[in-house]
Amino acid sequence: MQTLADKDIELRLARDVPANPAKEWLRALHYNIIRSDTQETIGTIDIRLGYTLSLVRYGGHLGYGINPDWRGKHYAGKACRLLIPIARAHGMDVLWITCNPDNWPSRKTCEWIGATLVEIVDLPPENNQYQEGERQKCRYRWILY
Repeated sequence: MQTLADKDIELRLARDVPANPAKEWLRALHYNIIRSDTQETIGTIDIRLGYTLSLVRYGGHLGYGINPDWRGKHYAGKACRLLIPIARAHGMDVLWITCNPDNWPSRKTCEWIGATLVEIVDLPPENNQYQEGERQKCRYRWILY
């Protein structure tokens, strides 16, 4: 697998999770986000490969989290950008990112990478995120150039 790195971070593949068609889950690649200078793991990011209605509408293609000590330095956005070649290699030219409306750090990351807020949608009661207590999702569209 190719190296995914810039001057600040590198992504190291931690897990390759196969698709689960019964649940309409796509194959997902999970990466650790590593600081290049210290080799410290500072967060995680995953990408779900392909398109389903539920993913595009509610789940999103990317999920990321940065450890509290390292937030505010654009590491999540940089990690998103490093995944562009992976998305393209799987025939994807648009990625959807969803987050809770009150998750301002994630919303700022979406804007920082150039994604556009399309809408805020209500989660349906049968959605697993709804069952975990969430009620709405912001839907960001990221066109990969």
